[in-house]
Amino acid sequence: MTPGFRNPFKLLDFAFVMQEKISQQHGPVIDLALDTISKGKQALVFVNSKPSAEKQAEEISKRCNGKLDELAEKVLNVLSTPTKQCKRLAGCIKKGIAFHHAGLDQKQKELIEDGFRAGEIKIICCTPTLAAGMDLPAFRTILTSLKRYTNHGMDYIPVLEYEQMAGRAGRPKYDSYGEAICIAGTDAQKEELIEKYLNGEVEHIYSKLAAEPVLRTYVLSLISSGLVRSKEDLMKFFSRTFFAFQFKDLKKIEELLVRVLGMLKDWGFVKGSSNEDFVSADSMNEKYIVTLLGKRVVELYLDPLTANKLVEGLKKKCEKNEFSYLQLISHTLEMRPLLRIKKSEYEEVQEKIALIEENLLEDGFFDEFEDFENSIKTAWFFEEWINESSEEQLLEKFGVRPGEIKYKLNLSDWLLFSCIELSKLSLLNENVSNLTKLRVRLKYGIKEELMPLVRLKGIGKTRARKLYSNGIKDVRGLKKIGLGELKLLIGEKTAENIKKQLEMG
Repeated sequence: MTPGFRNPFKLLDFAFVMQEKISQQHGPVIDLALDTISKGKQALVFVNSKPSAEKQAEEISKRCNGKLDELAEKVLNVLSTPTKQCKRLAGCIKKGIAFHHAGLDQKQKELIEDGFRAGEIKIICCTPTLAAGMDLPAFRTILTSLKRYTNHGMDYIPVLEYEQMAGRAGRPKYDSYGEAICIAGTDAQKEELIEKYLNGEVEHIYSKLAAEPVLRTYVLSLISSGLVRSKEDLMKFFSRTFFAFQFKDLKKIEELLVRVLGMLKDWGFVKGSSNEDFVSADSMNEKYIVTLLGKRVVELYLDPLTANKLVEGLKKKCEKNEFSYLQLISHTLEMRPLLRIKKSEYEEVQEKIALIEENLLEDGFFDEFEDFENSIKTAWFFEEWINESSEEQLLEKFGVRPGEIKYKLNLSDWLLFSCIELSKLSLLNENVSNLTKLRVRLKYGIKEELMPLVRLKGIGKTRARKLYSNGIKDVRGLKKIGLGELKLLIGEKTAENIKKQLEMG
C-alpha cells in the first residue's frame, strides 16, 4: 500500500503513469486499456465529459477484437428508432468496449453494467457519475484527468471525488487488490497530484441545510407534519442538527429561520394561530399551522420558492399557450441544469423571446437574464418534442441525448402535475384542461391531434402517426377499420389487442 493513501476497504496499488515512460504506440489511455485486457482484467476509464467518453471508447474499440453481436443488438434497439449515439455505442460494444454517461437510456446503462459484471465488456469509458456507489469487477480505474471546468476555470476535483473514482478498483468481491492509475503529463504535475491526492486531506462534509432551498423545504415539512408548532420548537429542533453543530452561531440560525418563516407566510403556505405576526422577535411561543396549499406543496416535494413562482405565474392574466407553461416550469431550480445557449443560437433565441414575450407567465426575468434565456431554450426543446421531433433530431438540434431527454421529460411531468394541483387549490381551474393535455403530449411526444389514439394501450407516437396518416384519427376510426387492415398498419398482436380494448370499452 502506498504510504498516505487512506482506504480502509481494500488495498490499491496506486501508480502515476508518466506519458513519456509508457509505450507510445497508441497513447497512454489506450495502452493501459489494452494492457488490462491482455491480463484478463477489466477497467473503468474516467473522463470529464460525455463526448470524451464516447470518443475514448471508440478509439479503444478500434484496437479490440471482441464479438458481442447479440449484446450490441440489444443496446441498439432499446429505442424505437436508434440514434447516432445508439449506433456508436453498439459499434463499441461489439468489440467489448462501452461508454457510459447520463445521456444514455436507463436500459442501455443496465445492459452495459450487466455486461461488465458478466465479464463480456472489458472496458467502460465513463463520466464520474459511475463512481457513486457502483460495485463492479474493475481491476483498474484509469483517471485521464483530475480537472474539471468550474466558475473559476479549470480546477482540480475534490479529494473525496477522486477517492470515489479510485475506489471503484479492486472491489473485495472480485479482486484481492486493484490499481488506480492517474495520467500525469510532466514530473511537476506528477508531484502536484501526489501531494494533493495521496498526501492531502479529504474535504470537510457540510450540512445540506445550509442551502436555502433545502432549509425552506424542511421548515415547511416540519410545520406540516406537526413536529414543530412554534418558533421555539423550530429552534430546539435545529439546535440539535449537524447544521447547528457546524454553523455554531445559533443567533444567525434564528435569523435564517425567521426569514424563511416570513417567506412561507407571505406565500400563503403557513399562517399563525392568530392574526399577530408570529415571526416577530418576541413571539417565540406563537403557534403556526400549515395551510391547505402549503400541505400540498410538501406532498408534491416542491421547493416552496418554486411552488410560489408557479402559483404566481398561473395567476397571470394573458393569452396562455403551450410555450407559456413550458417556459414557466423550465425557469425553476428543479429543472436545472437548463440547456445553455450557444453563440450560434443567440439571435434565434432572441427572436423567439420577441415573439412570445407577451405570453410568458413570469415577470422580472431581467434580474437573471442568462437563466431566463436558458429557460427559453429549454422550453423550446420541449416544444420541439411535443411537435414530434425525433430523438435524433433533438440530439442534432439541441445536443440533448436520449437519456437526458427522458430525465427532462420526467421532471416536466412532475412540474406540470404540480401546476395542475396548485391551480385547483388556488381556484385557477382555467389552467387545468390545458395543463392536462400538455402532460399527455409531453409523455408521448405528440401533436394534439394524436391524443385520442395514444390513450389506447399499445399505441405510441409512431403507431398513432401511422394510423392518423392513413385516415384513422380517433376511436371511431379504429372501430370502423377491419382487423386485417389494422394488422397491416400496426402489426398482428397490437391490432388484436386494440380490438379487444375497443370491445371491452
